[in-house]
Amino acid sequence: MLLDKRLPLSYIIKKSKKNFLTVTAISVGIYLIQQQLISFLPSIPVSIPIFLGTAISLILSFNLNQSYERWWEARKVWGSIVNDSRMLIIQIRSFDKRNNTLLHKKMAFRQIAWAYCLGQSLRKDEPCGHIEKFLTADDLSALTEHKNKPLALIDQHSQDLKQLKEAGDIEIFHHVQLDNTLVRLIDSMGRAERINTTVFPTTYSFFMHMLIYIFITLLSISLSEIDGLFEIPMLIIISVPFLMLERTAKDMQDPFSGYATDTPVTAIANTIETNLRQLINNQNIPEPADTSGFYVD
Repeated sequence: MLLDKRLPLSYIIKKSKKNFLTVTAISVGIYLIQQQLISFLPSIPVSIPIFLGTAISLILSFNLNQSYERWWEARKVWGSIVNDSRMLIIQIRSFDKRNNTLLHKKMAFRQIAWAYCLGQSLRKDEPCGHIEKFLTADDLSALTEHKNKPLALIDQHSQDLKQLKEAGDIEIFHHVQLDNTLVRLIDSMGRAERINTTVFPTTYSFFMHMLIYIFITLLSISLSEIDGLFEIPMLIIISVPFLMLERTAKDMQDPFSGYATDTPVTAIANTIETNLRQLINNQNIPEPADTSGFYVD
């Protein structure tokens, strides 16, 4: 997730380099064609590309709005995950009649592992990477049989709560409350997975690119009366922002793809780890997420 800091020039160049080269190639190509085939190219009034540019602006506005809604929904999902993770450990510590601190610690660390595991699976990384230190040997071995590792961890929570209820260590209505918390965690996981697996129609992106390139071509022809030394830079200045905005919208459509604009699932899992360690009086607090750069992972 981008922080409230000035974007470095290197990041801007990296994002705009391809668009800059594409627009430059188109403008130079059309300029050279005009010099050789000027009598064959029609005269295009500047009002035509202006009209097309206005239409593209409206479409881009809609695209950016839809992309931001997906990004914001993903951020709200992970906000709910933080709250429910805290509540789960608070509830088990409050409801357990025998105050089984070993079980509290086991569930707290398992919940930490779940947060990291879910984030890694959404980004298509190794789900069990770096979570071994949070799990018991039995919990870790049980994961090997499951394709959905985060779901398996929630199921382990459920089995522990079932044993507590059967042993009479928690009241039935307390078990219902704990179960509701697990339901909310599964609901959040499902919402995040839905966002991650539902992509924008590829035809939308294709036609958006096609319209922008048509706009660039028409604008280049309509600016033929301007000297080439000024026509090409002017075309680049006008056209590149359209492509940059389209790229920004595309990046935000996939909030778990590892871009700088992504939902900071690792940083959020780090926050969950800190909170839960403190709830069980474990002072081995991790270092906070690195905010020295312009984004957090």
